[in-house]
Amino acid sequence: MSLNLISMMSKSSDNRLRVLTDEYLHLAEKLREGGGPEKVEKIHKQGKLTARERIGLLFDEDSYSQEIGLLVAYDEYGGQAPAAAVVTVVGKVNGRECVVVANDATIKAGAWYPETIKKILRAQEIAMRNRVPIIYLVDSAGVNLPYQGGVFPGQYGAARIFYYNSIMRRYLRVPQIAAVMGMCVAGGAYLPALSDVILMVEGTSFMGLGGANLVKGATGQTIDNETLGGAMTHNAISGVAHYRTKDDAECIAKIRDLVAEMPAKEPTRVSIEESREPLAVSDKLYELLPEDHRAPYDMHAVLETFLDEGGIDEFQADFAKEMICGTARIGGILVGVIANSRGMSKGKPGEPPRFGGIVYTESAEKTAYFIENCDRHGTPLLFVQDVSGFMVGADAEHSGIIRAGARFVEAMATARVPKIVLTVNHASGAGYYAMAGQGFDPDFIFSLPTGRMGVMEGDSAVQAIFGTQLEKLKKEGKEPDEAMLAEMDKVRATYDKELDAKHAAARGLVDAIITPEDLRPALILALETSLNTSTPHIGAFVLPTI
Repeated sequence: MSLNLISMMSKSSDNRLRVLTDEYLHLAEKLREGGGPEKVEKIHKQGKLTARERIGLLFDEDSYSQEIGLLVAYDEYGGQAPAAAVVTVVGKVNGRECVVVANDATIKAGAWYPETIKKILRAQEIAMRNRVPIIYLVDSAGVNLPYQGGVFPGQYGAARIFYYNSIMRRYLRVPQIAAVMGMCVAGGAYLPALSDVILMVEGTSFMGLGGANLVKGATGQTIDNETLGGAMTHNAISGVAHYRTKDDAECIAKIRDLVAEMPAKEPTRVSIEESREPLAVSDKLYELLPEDHRAPYDMHAVLETFLDEGGIDEFQADFAKEMICGTARIGGILVGVIANSRGMSKGKPGEPPRFGGIVYTESAEKTAYFIENCDRHGTPLLFVQDVSGFMVGADAEHSGIIRAGARFVEAMATARVPKIVLTVNHASGAGYYAMAGQGFDPDFIFSLPTGRMGVMEGDSAVQAIFGTQLEKLKKEGKEPDEAMLAEMDKVRATYDKELDAKHAAARGLVDAIITPEDLRPALILALETSLNTSTPHIGAFVLPTI
């Protein structure tokens, strides 16, 4: 092996994106183990499959699926609630995009943590916004009682799940299939009851407002769970369930059959051609993104790693170059791309150069106009974020940047087309809002492992907090003492931790961290999912005219 090749391999393996990707993959693998081998063995001895085994059988073989919220709560509860005890994922069942919610019974018997609710609601919102079927694989002991205060009450507590159930069933006509494949108790029983179809498994599933122990305590009646609310009971006596299967595998097969019988998704107005492979391989990203997140790089080259061959047909390419706007295809699907270009670019004659990643008045106006065009044409939008904020200073204010920025935000917020977000690097300040931040309800929001999400960077925060003190010391010819330096370092360390993509993912601020290798299939699946409906993609749902 040549010295040059060894050097290249070493450089590739040590760069920031590679290191952060490896850290994420290691964490993801650990989280997917759920409660661990002993709990998995216990599930198998009960004659059941685990949540992830069920999902593996449900989705089409060799198809790409995207887990949503894998890192949620990973750094809470002493690490005892991986993925918040529920697997939420988007994938294909008989070629049809579906959302799946599967309780992980290897973790506290699938009991609901506060973050479990957050994940289920996000999964339901994806289904509602895109009008795709949602499948519940229920296996839960109900509310995790020590944390009931964060589960039971509130506008976005457990009741919101049943509200969404009802909206989907009555108004949106979003298919809901519920398979009770283990315990389903108390208020949680309303989730399958508010679905279109209920399946149960002989010998392992139970559905009831109270289990045998609660019934005995409340009424004095002695009865076993199978007789009280097992598969035969609810299929032959109560009539609550609709299908009875002998085991998990048969249950999953029946769900696949039910999905195959659903009406086809409506035709899309979006232009779709034959997919063409990108000009650059995904691994190229490891070379393109710099070691220092503040350093410039070629955003056009980044786009070439996941856009179809042919790249981007740039809109106003010679104007306000700090913002890249244009149409391209991903998997053959036409998409409007809006990306922050890093590095310096020439300003107007007589003006200073412009900083990449900063939104100026002209770039805000340019982007707003482009968004409005895409909205009129029904073209989905992809926001590729590496934004540090809007320009500040006298020149910026005098140019009307507040008004231009507001127009940018309004155009993005009111666009009725699907919006997908990819954070490459920075997602800071009001620029993050304008680039379809989470508060504006994008259909999907992803981040590379290098993503950094926060109001500002650590150094900027130090300047904002300690700037007045530092200026005073400077005028007095003094230096900061050790205590002040320690406080400044503490602020930087806190910001570095909270800016990390894993921190954002743990709090549900992004749907998923995506590796370079999975980036293109993740974007294709997101786009395909969004094309299930031409109804406005504004908010969690828009009720049809009644």
